[in-house]
Amino acid sequence: MLKGINPLLNADVLQALRAMGHGDDLIIADTNFPSDSVARQTALGRVLRIDASAAQVVKAVLSLYPLDTFVDDSAARMEIVDKPDEIPAVQKEVQKEVDKAEGKSWPMIAVERYAFYERAKQAYCVIQTGERRFYGCFAFRKGVVPPDAE
Repeated sequence: MLKGINPLLNADVLQALRAMGHGDDLIIADTNFPSDSVARQTALGRVLRIDASAAQVVKAVLSLYPLDTFVDDSAARMEIVDKPDEIPAVQKEVQKEVDKAEGKSWPMIAVERYAFYERAKQAYCVIQTGERRFYGCFAFRKGVVPPDAE
């Protein structure tokens, strides 16, 4: 255990978050997402796991991970097939965690399912969660930490 670091963040995840650079994508996926096969195509090349809900994982990750302020798609959600404007409970819960982490409203963009898969293949890494609800899949683009930040 370390002080100030969410205990869900295991050593493998911390190493990956630290290694990522500005503009790299992080995928946080539910249990139905093809995490292993997609992760093999990412920069890291293997899937990471945190067995908790999507909202809990996003809260833990965003406690350390800055979102990119230079782009409009730094926070994204997989849209529901044939219902692109519908936002399920799992995505509403994650949206609350994103807003809390950023200290303001930070709307996630919707990404069509197959476009999301393609974005995920180009990501730095994939964290598969224990989230069992459908459409618990998210992409977060890493921002920068200013020189005067703690």
